Amino acid sequence: MKRRQLLTAALAASSGSALSPLARAQAAYPSKNINYIIPFVAGGESDVVARWQSELFQRKFAPHTMVVINRAGAGGGLAWSTLNREAPDGHTVMGANMPHLVLQPLEAGAPYKTEDVTCVYFFHFTPDAIVVPTTSPYKTLKDLIDDAKRNPEKVSFAGSGSNGANQAATLRLSAMAGIKVTYVPFKGTGDLVGSLIGGHVSAAMSYNTLGLQQREKTRMLAVATENRDPKYPEVPTFKELGFNWVDGGYRGVAVPKSTPEPVRRQVSDLFAQLNKDPDIRKRKTAAGFELVDIAYDQMPAFIKDRTAAYQDDAKRLGLIK
Repeated sequence: MKRRQLLTAALAASSGSALSPLARAQAAYPSKNINYIIPFVAGGESDVVARWQSELFQRKFAPHTMVVINRAGAGGGLAWSTLNREAPDGHTVMGANMPHLVLQPLEAGAPYKTEDVTCVYFFHFTPDAIVVPTTSPYKTLKDLIDDAKRNPEKVSFAGSGSNGANQAATLRLSAMAGIKVTYVPFKGTGDLVGSLIGGHVSAAMSYNTLGLQQREKTRMLAVATENRDPKYPEVPTFKELGFNWVDGGYRGVAVPKSTPEPVRRQVSDLFAQLNKDPDIRKRKTAAGFELVDIAYDQMPAFIKDRTAAYQDDAKRLGLIK
């Protein structure tokens, strides 16, 4: 009997050692540290939340860690164009942003296509917002629009990257208000804060989160939500001001295209677990992030819906006719 037990144990061990690295990773996920690539500079919305997720991951899955790596360039496009070179084992993931992943690939010569980036989970949404420094002469959105009408292209808007949410929103405002402004792209939200507060640009077309993070040094003129937010009740919505505008940026996570279906689901489930944690939900809500829970099975319908919604933005950007 003892010999049979020893033989069974030996066979089990042999079978386990014969498993491929990918199969072993699937059997116990996560089985090692996760590299989490953020396609923007440190300090922006994507980076801040990734570091919160990393802290939570460490508490839940120690001794494994989640290493946040900033790989900025081309408004996120530099990183997204290299995603499919990474190992498809679920231990290298990348931040994914909408509408960037729909709009950027429409550029002539774009280094990646929307379908090259395999999104597996989206965890929050941030409403568009116009933010100015407290030293700005613009007290209201009307002040800014009136100045832009008097001085075409003199009013400048800082934003994160090109052919993404911020540039699309700037052109949307221009079309709705009948003005011409100058858009100034930065590598990420964290990169533009100094220029905004220093008065080197007139305003930022960003998100409510920037206004909250820099509350002492900036003010929001309008925000693209359905209703005013109790965290900043003094800020009117675009709808209140006569603009039919409720929109913003979605953030989530993607994996290499060659990643097997079971591993894609594991990554989706992992980030869903992080997103449901009470502590991270509290931190996100306090910072202005609106939580969503768009998992892997919902992704095809979500991508299709957002692609259709961004067609007008693509036309204003000159990406399609």
